[in-house]
Amino acid sequence: MTALAGTDGRLRCPWALASDDYLAYHDTEWGRPVHGESALFERLCLEGFQSGLSWITILRKRDAFREAFSGFDPHKVAAFGEAEVESLMGDAGIVRNEAKIRATIGNARALLALPDGESLGALLERHRPPGKPAPQTLADVPAETTESRSLSRELRRHGFRFVGPVTAYAMLQATGYVNDHLAGCEFRRPSQPRRNA
Repeated sequence: MTALAGTDGRLRCPWALASDDYLAYHDTEWGRPVHGESALFERLCLEGFQSGLSWITILRKRDAFREAFSGFDPHKVAAFGEAEVESLMGDAGIVRNEAKIRATIGNARALLALPDGESLGALLERHRPPGKPAPQTLADVPAETTESRSLSRELRRHGFRFVGPVTAYAMLQATGYVNDHLAGCEFRRPSQPRRNA
């Protein structure tokens, strides 16, 4: 399936037309560069929570996730203990999956434990795929790549969880390290090199 026109006549990736939430996410965020460790940590956590679910579920709960996880400040999340886990398991505003909740807390700790000079942004940058032609159809967009498999392995080596190759690739797409907007999409932006701390 190629890019399709929305009600405003502008061509977009077809998945963006499924709901207003997808439309806003596609037009303003997906595939654009994300800067800063907290912002990247948020995307990593949300992609992990999405595993096995529809992305629309996560988008609609995003504000509740931000509130529940202290704005995804890794220092605050890393300090969560059993009381916070119990509270989060009772929060209907988020996905109440204990394994994913504990992984998010563990991932905050893993992020803070990265060696000096290392960062989540640097890890992603090392696994940025080489430039490639824009996909023509949705069938041209892979679920995972050699780079996402390598990124998944490295993240796991540092203690991150819920970071399989498919999740790692979705993370690269969402944060602009990969630009998988279809060739005909008017919202296609070139991925920009970045310098994340």
